[in-house]
Amino acid sequence: MRDLPVFTSRLLLITLAGAQSFAAPAPAGFPFTDEALKFSLNMPGGPRLGDAHLTSRKSDNGWSFELGMDAPVPLFEVHDLYTAKANADFCSAEFTKKFQHGKRKGGEREEVDRAHGTVTRTTLNGGGKSEFSIPECTRDALTLLMYTRREMGQGRVPKTQRVLFGSMYDAQLVYTGTENVQNGGKTEVTDKVVCTLKGPKSNVQIEILFARDAARTPLVMRLPLAIGSFSLELVR
Repeated sequence: MRDLPVFTSRLLLITLAGAQSFAAPAPAGFPFTDEALKFSLNMPGGPRLGDAHLTSRKSDNGWSFELGMDAPVPLFEVHDLYTAKANADFCSAEFTKKFQHGKRKGGEREEVDRAHGTVTRTTLNGGGKSEFSIPECTRDALTLLMYTRREMGQGRVPKTQRVLFGSMYDAQLVYTGTENVQNGGKTEVTDKVVCTLKGPKSNVQIEILFARDAARTPLVMRLPLAIGSFSLELVR
């Protein structure tokens, strides 16, 4: 009987070890791990025009995000690259965009100085600089997408806020219900969020269909361009 406590302790350790081996795997993808997603770039319901990617990498200083799109469409090529750096609270530190839409090309970088509440915007390839004030925790458009995924995973939709996208835009996100999509040969139920960006010279509306997984993976993103709407559709 003296050995009973020792035996019981060993049995408990073995039981716990066995339970851990059958524990559910840790969630994958953003915001739990680094992530690299690939998309096809299509006309809605039409042919594939190109490819796109969305990546996120976590570091001690926060997050780095990248969204790239390439569609070598005759007479109207599309080549976009957006990069962003943000802290752990998804407050922007830097946002860069480079684009080619047909013959129209451009690019700029926005660097955030949170201590002074300002942003310095630099036009790339020898352009000028300007500075303007921002709220305390401002998000750029790309970081807002990733922040929305984090919030959706916790059952929330981000409130209306000011975002960086060259100029300052008012971003309103509205959950509009569910939508079924075909992805990877099967039908998936998604949660649809419509994001409206209102700026000084233009208004943009983007539709995002989020999977109901822990990472709230974007399965479809519908974007407007000069020649019509495009959709990014996740490639499994």
